[in-house]
Amino acid sequence: QVQVVESGGGLVQPGGSLRLSCAASGLPFSSSIIRWYRQAPGKQREWVALITSGGNSNYADSVKGRFTISRDNAMNTVYLEMNSLKPEDTAVYYCNVAVVTLGTSYWGQGIQVTVSS
Repeated sequence: QVQVVESGGGLVQPGGSLRLSCAASGLPFSSSIIRWYRQAPGKQREWVALITSGGNSNYADSVKGRFTISRDNAMNTVYLEMNSLKPEDTAVYYCNVAVVTLGTSYWGQGIQVTVSS
């Protein structure tokens, strides 16, 4: 049974930091591409960052230089370190695990991040 679970969200003041985690099980994690997305109220879901099986990463322009994605294959976990947070980063953050060999992907349930004073 495949499970994808996000954790680490919460309320933080502008300029603060949070680290999100995405733990996956029941799938070949080390060979998967992991993406973070977010969806703010009233807006479409947008892509935030990705990390390949080889550890290469890429970021949306809106978070470049502030967010860092990393993975620990031994723990089947991907992290999203978020620094210098802004109110516009407020959203539900989702983890997507793409299993390239199966041609399918799995979503987590999402986790709320709120940046507010």
